[in-house]
Amino acid sequence: MAGKPSASIHELEKKIEELKALSRVDGIDLSDEISRLKAKLETLRTPTAPKELDDWERVKLARHPKRPFTLDYLEEIMDDFYELRGDRLYGDDRAIVTSLARFEGRTVVAIGNQKGRTAEENRERNFGMSHPEGYRKALRAMKLAERFQFPIVSFIDTPGAYPGIASEERHIGGALAQNIYEMFQLPVPIVVAILGEGGSGGALGIGVGDRVLMMENAIYSVISPEGCAAILWRDRAKAPDAARALQVTAERLRELKVIDEIIPEPPGGAQSDYEAAAQSLKGALLRNLEEIESFDTMEMLQMRRQKFQTMGVYEELVEAVEPPASSRGR
Repeated sequence: MAGKPSASIHELEKKIEELKALSRVDGIDLSDEISRLKAKLETLRTPTAPKELDDWERVKLARHPKRPFTLDYLEEIMDDFYELRGDRLYGDDRAIVTSLARFEGRTVVAIGNQKGRTAEENRERNFGMSHPEGYRKALRAMKLAERFQFPIVSFIDTPGAYPGIASEERHIGGALAQNIYEMFQLPVPIVVAILGEGGSGGALGIGVGDRVLMMENAIYSVISPEGCAAILWRDRAKAPDAARALQVTAERLRELKVIDEIIPEPPGGAQSDYEAAAQSLKGALLRNLEEIESFDTMEMLQMRRQKFQTMGVYEELVEAVEPPASSRGR
């Protein structure tokens, strides 16, 4: 797998056993090397309890460059997948991946943001920030799911949609709004999983679903902490304060009923063990898909709309209006 850490828990355990066996058979003293690997293994296994990390630390962990991305998870949890490219209007945006995939015996449409790890990959993927054609490509794939009655699995990991002039010229706002509208109407099960960053409208453009799941160390917010700090305090250095005020963490968002479930990560974060993180995600996706598939279509759509309509609290104030003086006494 591209970008997979070379020292995952599973690999280290295997290497330690190999060195022990080699030491027994050949009589070579490898105790120093075994001790070093054991210390590294213990570091990876050290639990990162939610209470030990503040909101800003979680933001940094969600952005960790070695966290698994959409394609990494597709390789781990899908039996097979075939990537679909292009929006048939403008071009192919590599910041969003769309594919047909086999998942536990069923065909699904999988879509997701895709970041890069090297400078070259990030130029190709635009740091996971899609232009309008990326969201139109995603909609094309979702319409394919509607046509053939395939469930949709959506993976979110983006700082936001690309805010540049070219993006505005091709109507990024309209592309996001169209996707949000269409996802409420699609008569197929939709499960959304926030893998790392869930930023602004760029996340919502593929983020409407019957279930919204969130990796333990992911974040989800209407704006980045840096952007919020720049607006409120005119100082990006106050981003940690903004992160706390925005309440971006999975634990808090579940309390607010913005998300439905938190997916546990291996000790130290998803980047420490891709396989364990993928298996955790796979189990959550399968469980929620099977539950959604038990509902009939009309019930499913009604529950999807109600889920988002009940988010937040508002109060309507009706101001008393004095009648015109000319009408008084009549």
